[in-house]
Amino acid sequence: MCLLELPSRRLPVFMAAILLLALASALPVGPASAQGDVNVYSYRQPFLVKPLFDAFTKQSGIKVNVIFAKKGLIERMAAEGVNSPADVLLTVDIGRLTSAVTKGVSQPVTSPTLSRNIPAAYRDPSGHWFGLTRRARVVYASKERVPQTSITYEELADPKWKGKICIRSGQHVYNIALIASMIAHHGETKAKAWLKGVKANLAGKPAGNDRAQVKRVYAGECDLAIGNTYYMAKMALNDKKPEQKEWAASVNMLFPNAGGRGTHVNLSGIVMAKHAPHAANALKLMEFLSGANAQGIYAGTNHEYPVADSIPLSAMVKSWGELTADPIALSTISELRDKASKLVDEVLFNDGPTS
Repeated sequence: MCLLELPSRRLPVFMAAILLLALASALPVGPASAQGDVNVYSYRQPFLVKPLFDAFTKQSGIKVNVIFAKKGLIERMAAEGVNSPADVLLTVDIGRLTSAVTKGVSQPVTSPTLSRNIPAAYRDPSGHWFGLTRRARVVYASKERVPQTSITYEELADPKWKGKICIRSGQHVYNIALIASMIAHHGETKAKAWLKGVKANLAGKPAGNDRAQVKRVYAGECDLAIGNTYYMAKMALNDKKPEQKEWAASVNMLFPNAGGRGTHVNLSGIVMAKHAPHAANALKLMEFLSGANAQGIYAGTNHEYPVADSIPLSAMVKSWGELTADPIALSTISELRDKASKLVDEVLFNDGPTS
């Protein structure tokens, strides 16, 4: 029934009802629901990011909904298309960040806040992805069998290390990025020769994850292992698996090329989903995560390096010594990933040493 059809005696009651309804809709219903939601697809485990999202909700009133998976989220976003509920994707490694771009599930973001908080080397020039924390690709060296306290990536191809190096698959995204950095610094031909030299020095076929390589050093299978910095914290602080504390205690962590160009670093980062239904809230979350407060929480929780050097390190990270990061832009590393992957196959790296 429309308003004009109402009997005149019922108009005051009807108008009063309309007024009450309008007032009710304007009442606050709690900070989170008042400001809406933001949906995060995360490759990072919930316990690692919950402190960040709790802080964001407390500050903004925006509720964060998280879907976590170890793999397949980018493919899921692509399959969902315009119906995807994802607002942002949180992931690790430059390869996975740029995969979101190449698979068409990201959108460019222009934000003075993000540009100010995140150095240019750690964000996409086109604004599709932004780094949040850094991790360095280092050498774990046996305390018992390796007396030296410095090393370079180039030295890993020296025959003196024959049969003494452990590493995970050459095709893993962490190693592809490292190999891409060698191409960036030395060119494809020299990088291929280097990769052949590293292969000749392997203790066996590449297998397992980064922590498994440190375990192999502990067991005496090799003297050097290649891994990311934050795994030291994961092992050293692992009360549920005390044997991993022993692995960590058996090695020194060496930062390759610390006295020269610097150590290769990779990222955890974030992208805005192409069809983000809550784009404004997504941007607020991205800007919050790039800020000093969130950078401190994130780096402290995960024992990684903030992208901004001005943010204090966790006590654990600080104990490892100063990081001199390779200044090469991660966008350059991304562009060389395909060439790096081809080199791994060309030298049959994952077959291990030939003799």
